[in-house]
Amino acid sequence: LTEAEPEDPLAGYLPVAEAIGRRLAQLHLVLARPSDDPDFAPVPLDAAMGRGFAAEAATSLDRALGRLDRPGLLPPGPAADAARRLVADRARLVEAIRALAPDPAGLLATRCHGDFHLGQVLVATGDAVILDFEGEPARPLAARRAKSSPWRDVAGLLRSLDYAAAVAAATEESGTATAASSTRRAALITRWRSAAEAAFLAAYRATWAAEAGAAPAGAATLLDLFLVEKAAYEVGYELANRPAWLPVPVLGLAAVLDRLVPPMEDLQP
Repeated sequence: LTEAEPEDPLAGYLPVAEAIGRRLAQLHLVLARPSDDPDFAPVPLDAAMGRGFAAEAATSLDRALGRLDRPGLLPPGPAADAARRLVADRARLVEAIRALAPDPAGLLATRCHGDFHLGQVLVATGDAVILDFEGEPARPLAARRAKSSPWRDVAGLLRSLDYAAAVAAATEESGTATAASSTRRAALITRWRSAAEAAFLAAYRATWAAEAGAAPAGAATLLDLFLVEKAAYEVGYELANRPAWLPVPVLGLAAVLDRLVPPMEDLQP
């Protein structure tokens, strides 16, 4: 993403996103196969598991919004505005997410990667290699070995793409760019993020469908719950480790919540 843009500046990136989606789906398909080893045998995802995922996302959201409820935490701007709005609507948002339990029909709980993001991928020409299967290092070993939904890994990669876009945007803050070039670059980065997300998801879904059929309806709800949970986790991580990066998960959290739970102003007659 440079000033000297090729005719299609996204052409080299989308095949990488597609390769990651394809390889992740292939990994999940292998982990979803029947196994004589009870540690790896997939199990049907039942209603109790679905409610558990919703409760975990709601708890993570409540904790994140509590951490954001501090004046002056963010510099003036879109992230600060989003944080104030979310904190003011905290109780309603948390209860809405808690009620967002997925339809479990056709869904599986399997072993999965558990800590999937762009840093866990090696890219070769036209392909991607997934590595580092230890799970989230901060979680207990039993939790890392527990069966979950593969859509948790999908959510992790989508959040990672959002961070990649933020890193690309941050490199523009050198003070040498013109307003016009900054606007073009910002638009290009936004378009890249949307296109990469779409390419990754399309490749993932197509690869899964070719062997196992289309994803059940409840998969979309699971993905949304994991996006909320992941962005909420990132709020706590950035507050503890990289406060300057806090706007990234705040804006990501606001975007998914605005899609799932209409803002109060949109509900006014």
